[in-house]
Amino acid sequence: MTHPVSDPRPAAAAPAAVGVPGPALPAAPAHVIRSEAEALDVARRLAAEFARDAALRDRERRLPRAELDAFSQSGLWGITVPKAYGGAGVSYRTLGEVIRIISAVDPSLGQLPQNHLVIVEHIALDGSEAQKRFFFDLVLRGVRFGNAFSERSSRTVADFQTRFAADGEGYVVNGTKFFSTGALLAHWVPIVTVNAEGLPHLALVPRDAAGLTVVNDWSSFGQRTTASGTVLIDNVRLPAEHLVPIFQAFVRPTVAGPVSQFIQAAVDAGIARGTIDETLQYVREHARPWIDDSGSTSATQDVYTLQQVGDLKLRLHAAEALLDRSAEAIQQAAEAADEARVAAASIAVAEAKVLTTEIALQAANKLFELAGTRATLEEYNLDRHWRNARTHTLHDPVRWKFRHIGEYYLNGKNPPRHPWL
Repeated sequence: MTHPVSDPRPAAAAPAAVGVPGPALPAAPAHVIRSEAEALDVARRLAAEFARDAALRDRERRLPRAELDAFSQSGLWGITVPKAYGGAGVSYRTLGEVIRIISAVDPSLGQLPQNHLVIVEHIALDGSEAQKRFFFDLVLRGVRFGNAFSERSSRTVADFQTRFAADGEGYVVNGTKFFSTGALLAHWVPIVTVNAEGLPHLALVPRDAAGLTVVNDWSSFGQRTTASGTVLIDNVRLPAEHLVPIFQAFVRPTVAGPVSQFIQAAVDAGIARGTIDETLQYVREHARPWIDDSGSTSATQDVYTLQQVGDLKLRLHAAEALLDRSAEAIQQAAEAADEARVAAASIAVAEAKVLTTEIALQAANKLFELAGTRATLEEYNLDRHWRNARTHTLHDPVRWKFRHIGEYYLNGKNPPRHPWL
């Protein structure tokens, strides 16, 4: 038996990660939306525009730069800024519907403001008065927040290794992040980082800050154009006024966790809605009826197709109803936060998250069953619906939702407080 001879030469160094320059700040202030009705009208108008090249963007992994600029400049990224700071302060139900409308035509675009909106919520909950004035003004002017939250190699999703330490009158942050949705195309990158005691804070830094590198290495088969790749943080400095103690939102009862999960569920509901819409269109225009024993002259008269479409629509409406119900529960908890209301909101969102996950995946599978083999051809790119549904619903395991729902109703046990409930 022979053994390979080791090479005495030193191994070549791995190539350095190449960062991508960030976008320029908006040349003009964004539109400021003033009402719930206006927010929905703007979302519907944009969705019609975004739908046109959504399949092509997915096929080519083409980042939606122009579409994202139109999205944030429309004012929709500022609709949750409280009225006291110049925003519309829309209801959570309206927020959920806006995300559903956009996600139905392009779930990557629907997901991109997800973390931005969560950051706005955290600033509202735990930012100082000066921080609220400063960052809310940025948002209303059209500035986009990205995301540097999750880490690839930590023991659990909540085990953060990115650290900050005092540095003169400010702080310095070091670490590596992955699943950094929106960071590549953001104007500011909020970094979740912990202090020596392990307490999470939010370090908000400009996208072009020295030491901040955003790498476009997102290779997932779904949600292809969210650019959710790697953020390298090498001695990134920030002033004290750009550090927000977000751990406080989970020390006391707040809607921080339910809001984060609610937006996730709204994206999934949008994926389901868009998938079903495209299924119906394909069946009407292209699908053939089954052979003579079906007795149908068109695919739209096939009794089994009719049954399956009815089942899909019923389940979609049930999921959307639970999502709207959870929005009302969050609204009540936000207006008068206490243990009981926040727990009820978390459970309501968990219930919605289960059904939106299930209908998104079911709809994506049924599309091909009802449309037929020809629907699998690459020219249609209909598989993007399944890829997007499967990818986005993996954000957190719904199997744990069942456990917390059961504990709540059977044993009167409130769910834990963290970003995943």
